[in-house]
Amino acid sequence: MGEHAAVVLTGLSLAFWAGLIGFRGGFWRADQRLSDTPPDLQDWPGVVCVIPARNEAQTIAGTVGSLIDQDYPGPVSVIVVDDNSDDGTFHAAGAGAAGAPGTEDGLTVVAGKALPPGWSGKLWAINQGLLTADERHPDAPYVLLTDADIVHDRESLRRLAAKAESDGLDLVSLMALLRCEGFWERFLVPAFVFFFQKLFPFPWVNDPSRSTAAAGGCVLLRRSALTKAGGVAAIRDRLIDDCALAAEIKKRGAIWLGLTTRVRSERRYDSLSEIWHMVSRTAFEQLGNSPFLLAGTVAGMGLAYLVPPLAGLGLLGGGWVVAAAGLITWWGLMGIAYSPTLKLYGLSRGWGLMLPLAALLFTLMTVSSALRYWLGRGGAWKGRHYGAGSAPHE
Repeated sequence: MGEHAAVVLTGLSLAFWAGLIGFRGGFWRADQRLSDTPPDLQDWPGVVCVIPARNEAQTIAGTVGSLIDQDYPGPVSVIVVDDNSDDGTFHAAGAGAAGAPGTEDGLTVVAGKALPPGWSGKLWAINQGLLTADERHPDAPYVLLTDADIVHDRESLRRLAAKAESDGLDLVSLMALLRCEGFWERFLVPAFVFFFQKLFPFPWVNDPSRSTAAAGGCVLLRRSALTKAGGVAAIRDRLIDDCALAAEIKKRGAIWLGLTTRVRSERRYDSLSEIWHMVSRTAFEQLGNSPFLLAGTVAGMGLAYLVPPLAGLGLLGGGWVVAAAGLITWWGLMGIAYSPTLKLYGLSRGWGLMLPLAALLFTLMTVSSALRYWLGRGGAWKGRHYGAGSAPHE
């Protein structure tokens, strides 16, 4: 590469990271958290917890048990919708509440109906859970939507409800702490969370004056706000359902999204292929299935994450100035930005040096997602296939 081109690329990358750190809402600080000591409300609202579950026999009992065991002053009920599982999820859900006092009326396990055309599987299960909530618990002001692999600490509902009531919010959401134990999880999970924060800066999500909206796998939602938004039927075909729901709610009210170490996902990602599958099923949809946005994403990821280490290692040429700028960007700005997310996951800053490689893999996953879409295969999840422009099928 010519010296002039190397200087330009390295300078652009350095400016890009300076802009991210200074002008992207402080996303990298990873500091949006619920209070560990929530205010004590005079009247604690009722909450109905709805858990859509498809082939979640390994984790559903822990999720149900953690919600049944909440230290919450108001009424709590749990509805599990078994979305046509074939692994014993229905019975495992009931086992999660076994032996807990007062669960006869507090837990309902619903056998889901067949998926109709035009609905994504998870949203169809949620819709059935909400209909059951309307029948059995019509007076509860809030519904908690939670993934079937998430385990909640005993004060989870207390903190969520206190935040919603104290700040007048229609939606309060947490991005659960993902499992981060094996090599591939340590290598890619914090990077995934970092990229998500960069795409949806949490301070911007929490700013009512901005349109940025996103949510995690744990969502406390005011039922009246959901009704005004047209229910989940308004987003029935979305695969990135959490963010689609947050966008609909924020059009009419205030939302909040934060990080946590106390609400945890137990879903395992023991191999690269499992993480690849998780990302590629929806990555291209996040780009609106646009080839132009895909091209821009690939170019942007290359400029941001590949140029700095290549320059710092002297592989771009351009002399010591280019090498120094590359190292400042890679070891300095990139490392500073990534450190709070690594700390969230209990990892050392040394993992930050591998962020460019993680970015390369996530870029390839996004390209893979686009190829699947163009070949008519779309996404696949839990035994269902979502072909491009077609209804999901078993």
